[in-house]
Amino acid sequence: MIDSILKEYNTTPLENVTVWFKAAAVTKFPKNGGACVKYNDKQIAVFNFTREGKWYACQNLCPHKMEMVLSRGMIGEDMGTPKVACPLHKNTFSLETGENLNGTLSAISTYPVKIEDGFVYIGFSE
Repeated sequence: MIDSILKEYNTTPLENVTVWFKAAAVTKFPKNGGACVKYNDKQIAVFNFTREGKWYACQNLCPHKMEMVLSRGMIGEDMGTPKVACPLHKNTFSLETGENLNGTLSAISTYPVKIEDGFVYIGFSE
């Protein structure tokens, strides 16, 4: 059951995007924080990293205890790598590659983000 949930999430490189999902208005996302949006059966964490002037999207599911919590995590940097820390156990993941930065957990899936006409769009390949 848990493995099947994890299999729903697959990193989408920008060149593989076939669907740009209109998530919400830019104003719906906190500055330097995250919010969760739903795309089909997926929960996607979207982060407005205003300190960097960038946006990031990843699965909301933390692979540690399989909780949908990453959108509530703190964002920051680790030696220049933008990261999110799980609010439950402080596992950190790169917002660019999904790599677990402080342990041996599986990487999380990441998705491209674009801003157009005041709206946030997330790229998917299905």
